[in-house]
Amino acid sequence: MTAATLPSRAERREAPSSSSSSWRDALSREEIQELLRPSDWRSWLSVGVDWGLVLGAMALVAAWPHLPTLPLAIVFALLVIGARQLGLAVLMHEASHRSLFSNRRVNDFVGSWLCAYPVWSDLRAYRAYHLQHHAKTATAEDPDLGLVKPFPITPASLRRKVLRDLSGRTGLKFARAAWARTGARAARDPAARRAFVGFALTNGALLGGLAALGHAELYLLWAGAWLTTNTLVTRIRSIAEHALAPDPEDDLRNTRTTLARAWERLLVAPNRVNFHLEHHLLMTVPHYRLPRMHRLLRDRGALDRACVERSYFGILRRAASKGTPFEPTLLPSPTGGAPRVV
Repeated sequence: MTAATLPSRAERREAPSSSSSSWRDALSREEIQELLRPSDWRSWLSVGVDWGLVLGAMALVAAWPHLPTLPLAIVFALLVIGARQLGLAVLMHEASHRSLFSNRRVNDFVGSWLCAYPVWSDLRAYRAYHLQHHAKTATAEDPDLGLVKPFPITPASLRRKVLRDLSGRTGLKFARAAWARTGARAARDPAARRAFVGFALTNGALLGGLAALGHAELYLLWAGAWLTTNTLVTRIRSIAEHALAPDPEDDLRNTRTTLARAWERLLVAPNRVNFHLEHHLLMTVPHYRLPRMHRLLRDRGALDRACVERSYFGILRRAASKGTPFEPTLLPSPTGGAPRVV
């Protein structure tokens, strides 16, 4: 079958979606209502765990007793902090769906001031952008399409990307983009000014708190992780979620869930971000209920043909398979969306 013979998304959606009906039929109305029910204390726990791990990693470096091995403690701290910065971005993402807290004001306040602004993000701007991604997943109108469409790439290309991330070059690019969106426009754009003030106040508070404890230098771990390890785990996340998903037209195969191990949940996939397929099926299910949703669908056979990966290593190996015997065959989309994998 050639790309020219592939039916369009509109044509395929004229008929009932077998994948959509199959997974919905696997859940009762009561189960769906329970999955959608927010639990504020569990959201507070997630926010607290992320910040607790950040501060714990900083405390580890500050208290490290053996100077010759201090670099090992710093590397470990950068890995933990970078992953927790992604964790805060994941909670901001949940706040963008207004499912982090049951009260909308609390949802937006915590999502902005404890999650988004400290990691140089803006909940309000992200919300509109991200909802477009859900509405137009894998189509030419998907704002995230450019993050995944170039794959597969060569192994050498992936190595270069990882090196750029860990050397800070990617982070500096992100920093310049954040400044262009906010600080550079603050004088004439109220939304940019609001976001820039949020960035400055939250990071200033963190620096000030560390200085009050006599360890202002620990802020370098926060900034350093944002520039390096955070960009790497963010890249891995974006590849894992949608790159080389088998079928952009199928709700069970245009998004991927990865079964993360404990160490991956600590360092790569915080706050259940690995259950991305389930999130796309019901986007306002809180992160702490996504594992249960996965188990319910899996045990009832609804995920038998879904895009579920057993490890991040497998995804990255496939994403970097260009020019190797494992390179998949792609059928381009006639409308400019994501290709199908055959």
